[in-house]
Amino acid sequence: MLRIVHKLRSGFAKMTVREAINSAMAQEIERDSNVFLIGEEVGQYQGAYKVSKGLYDRFGKSRIWDTPITEAGFTGLSVGAAMYGLKPIVEFMTFNFAMQAIDHVINSAAKLHYMSAGGLRTSIVFRGINGAAASVAAQHSQCFAAWYSQVPGLIVLSPYDCDDARGLLKAAVRDPNPVVFLENEIMYNEAFEVPDNVMDKDYVIPIGKAKIMREGKDVTIVTFSKMVKFSLLAAAELEREGISCEVINLRTLKPLDRTTIIESIKKTHRVVTVEEGWGQCGIGAEICSVINETNAFFHLDAPIVRVTGADIPTPYAFNLEELSFPKAHNIVEAVKLVLK
Repeated sequence: MLRIVHKLRSGFAKMTVREAINSAMAQEIERDSNVFLIGEEVGQYQGAYKVSKGLYDRFGKSRIWDTPITEAGFTGLSVGAAMYGLKPIVEFMTFNFAMQAIDHVINSAAKLHYMSAGGLRTSIVFRGINGAAASVAAQHSQCFAAWYSQVPGLIVLSPYDCDDARGLLKAAVRDPNPVVFLENEIMYNEAFEVPDNVMDKDYVIPIGKAKIMREGKDVTIVTFSKMVKFSLLAAAELEREGISCEVINLRTLKPLDRTTIIESIKKTHRVVTVEEGWGQCGIGAEICSVINETNAFFHLDAPIVRVTGADIPTPYAFNLEELSFPKAHNIVEAVKLVLK
């Protein structure tokens, strides 16, 4: 199960994002007898990406459910269980495979509360990897952040580090609404320092609240998930050139934290949005609309610049895949463009 890598300075430990998600699930399954994990290979195989390692041995088959390869089947079963008061954590091996079950996510889970006039609730978490990994080609590399963020009735969360992973996942399990929890495979092995309070069994992050990862005064960079890493790298490089960037980690994609974005713009007067998904109708496009439709627009000194994934099916070839998604140097170029 959970393995702390090593102790650091007093009050801190170091762990990976994989371990953070594992520990959050374990605590929530232990806390609430209605919570269970269900999905392909989550039990006896310890998880396709070992995120559920040790949970089957600890909690048994009544709480950790292995399923056949049938996303539509186990997702529909889980939505029905949630209608009766249970709290499933549904693991998709990848959100690309969740397309087989998207009818249950959108037409059932997201709409039941409204269509039953408040009579039914579905407290359920749909979690798994989202976005590109490494050479897994077009059908396994899509970012679904914008897709699910369009749907009324869904909460959409996308963690970056261990703090996000633990606090947001625990908040998702405890929320009475259906939550889409978008993880990233590349981030699973990333290790971060974790304060002791983050390991508390009742540590939760408020849904709908972004986090300022780095304060700055010249440009606001708004991003989420793996792109937070590249945005911070870009900000560090730009600082050496005398350019101060404020980096906002959205954490919650729906509902979007408009206040944090707008208040940052009032300070910096320039904005760059960064995402690995496609640009059209993306998260960055929504942020542009938020700015244009509020008084934040009058604080802009330059047009907004978006950095997104290329508008193509993701190539399998590693060298072409590398060119398809934003990196730190793309963000540096975008910041310099918005400062011209």
